[in-house]
Amino acid sequence: MRIPDQTDRSSAGEPPAPGDDVPAGDDATSVLRLPDAPDRAGDRGTTSLRVPAEEPEGEPEDVEDAEDDVPAGDDATSVLRLPEAPDRAGDRGTTSLRVPAEDGVGEPEDVEDAEDDVPAGDDATSVLRLPEAPDRAGDRGTTSLRVPAEEPEDDVPAGDRGTTSLRVPAEDGVGEPEDAEDAEDDVPAGDRGTTSLRVPAEEPEDEPEDKKPVGGGGDSAGLIPSPVGAKAKDVEQPTGVLPLPPAVEPPAAPPKPVAAPPVPDAQRDPLDLLAQLTNRPAPPPTPLRTFGRRVKIWTPLVVLLVVAFVIAQSLRPLPEPTLEMTATQTYTFDGESPTAPWPDSGQAVLDVEGLGTFGSSGEQEPVPIASVAKVMTAYVILENHPMAEDGDGESVPVDQLAEDEAALSDDGESTVEVEAGGSITQREALQAILIASANNVARLLARWDAGSEEDFVAEMNETAAELGMENTTYTDPSGLNEDTVSTAEDQVILAKAAMDDPVFRAIVAMPSYEDSNGDVHGNWNHLVPVNGVIGIKTGTTSAAGGNLLFAAEQEVGGTRQLIIGAVLDQPPHPSDNSILTGALTASDALIRFGQGELRDETVLSEGDVVGYVDDGLGGRTPVVATEDVQAVGWAGLEVEMELSTGEGGLPGSADAGTQVGVLTVGGGPDRVTVPVALAEDLGEPGFADRLTRVG
Repeated sequence: MRIPDQTDRSSAGEPPAPGDDVPAGDDATSVLRLPDAPDRAGDRGTTSLRVPAEEPEGEPEDVEDAEDDVPAGDDATSVLRLPEAPDRAGDRGTTSLRVPAEDGVGEPEDVEDAEDDVPAGDDATSVLRLPEAPDRAGDRGTTSLRVPAEEPEDDVPAGDRGTTSLRVPAEDGVGEPEDAEDAEDDVPAGDRGTTSLRVPAEEPEDEPEDKKPVGGGGDSAGLIPSPVGAKAKDVEQPTGVLPLPPAVEPPAAPPKPVAAPPVPDAQRDPLDLLAQLTNRPAPPPTPLRTFGRRVKIWTPLVVLLVVAFVIAQSLRPLPEPTLEMTATQTYTFDGESPTAPWPDSGQAVLDVEGLGTFGSSGEQEPVPIASVAKVMTAYVILENHPMAEDGDGESVPVDQLAEDEAALSDDGESTVEVEAGGSITQREALQAILIASANNVARLLARWDAGSEEDFVAEMNETAAELGMENTTYTDPSGLNEDTVSTAEDQVILAKAAMDDPVFRAIVAMPSYEDSNGDVHGNWNHLVPVNGVIGIKTGTTSAAGGNLLFAAEQEVGGTRQLIIGAVLDQPPHPSDNSILTGALTASDALIRFGQGELRDETVLSEGDVVGYVDDGLGGRTPVVATEDVQAVGWAGLEVEMELSTGEGGLPGSADAGTQVGVLTVGGGPDRVTVPVALAEDLGEPGFADRLTRVG
């Protein structure tokens, strides 16, 4: 029977319940756990036993001698010495417990009955030396006990596997408990009268051949035997043997890892020693330490990003510098706008190219324009077959139709003599239609350029639409058809575009020309070259009346201004009843008026700041006018001014006084232009400007 390990609950007035064969008076016990003695069967378990700790009536004469008298064949016993259990008298000694591992002198008659069904073969025992149970008299002695190994009961604690439990009374008890298990149950939890020891199990040096216990026979089985041989009879034997529970095979414990032997410091890696010295536990976290740790973590990254940003900013291409204007962008002449001498009938327009317009008269409705249509014919030919200013252009072959149509001059048409099979130059053909107003050559150029007159007329209308001539329709290249109509405003638009071509401008300014046949043909515009008139084209028919698209020049403020106008649907002049004279007279009045109204005024003086060079990164270098800026116009006119870079663009750096642009007043080919230069040295943006560059 196994008695669980617990503290002694005996006291002076409350003895534990009597157990099986426990000697009377053993009310205080000491608990000792002994390891299983290994047996052949492999059984391991825990055996609990109460042993009275009262004084023996007789003390062995010589304990050590008794031990020396152990029979020589008793070599299967193992002797352990346990530390002395202190006693009240201060004596320190040992209590000897000898457990025979072989058959003893006398074997109990009924071992199995005495030990509660202990297997007969489980009589292998181990010899232990137990510390003395403290006694009042201070006696020192030994007690021998044979403990058979049995299978542990099911209630053996998990930690008590592989050990043998033994209770040894710590002092004399009062009365013998009747039941060991009941006695243990009644021991108070706080009673400190017991002592618990765990002794690891040891293997016997030699397996006993006979498992019968050593001792007397008969009904003394399970009693504590004499320590040794003959002297054991002088020692009073404690009585009261408890039945031992069966031994239980404990589960195999997992092998413990074997610690590697320590390596001497001399053989250790210096890095390991350094790590051991430097690896200190982290200090407790605080807001300051947390902040510092974050700073340490993020600072390298931030520095890396800053360095990358600085390098990228410094290597980025610099933006292109620009020239910005600070001066006023318009200038208005003093005075009221003048009124032009408009014709009494028809429609008229008077402009100065690049500056503005004096206005218009009459309803701008489409009317027949007669030979003025030849301006569009010449413009399309020059667009499709450009010419050098001093060249003759391409050769135009003359077909039979052109020769035949030359005879139409007898019917009142303007024509020139051409010979079929021959050719004329492109320049001569243009002179024929713009100066002599030859209808047969106009139709010849249309067939030469487009293959047919119809296709060429379609191209004329497309070009008019491109120029913005919304009220113009062409039905023939000569303008003889009454269905070819336009307005004065549309014809001024075409004249400005045509006069930009130097070949066209040079031809219309000619008072006459000589053809390849040697014939001289005068210009129908009799105003050329009087009073600065340089063109452009007349057109007269009975249906269209008198028409003139004119151009004249006027020098003002060191510039030559181009005056362009048109008069349409003019009646015959009273002086000669000629519709051509009526158109020429009305045009001359408008030309003289425009020339007289033009004047120049100083808008800016030399050295005035007109703008600055912006380097794109916030740097601004002022620019100034290199001479007085004159604006050309007339009273009430508002002209525009523009600051632009030169042909070579703006430099990245330059000295003060370097010309970097042009200030323009007005528009057109003869507008006023003044160079501008740096007022200070121009330098490239600095490192700080590059670093702070955005975008």
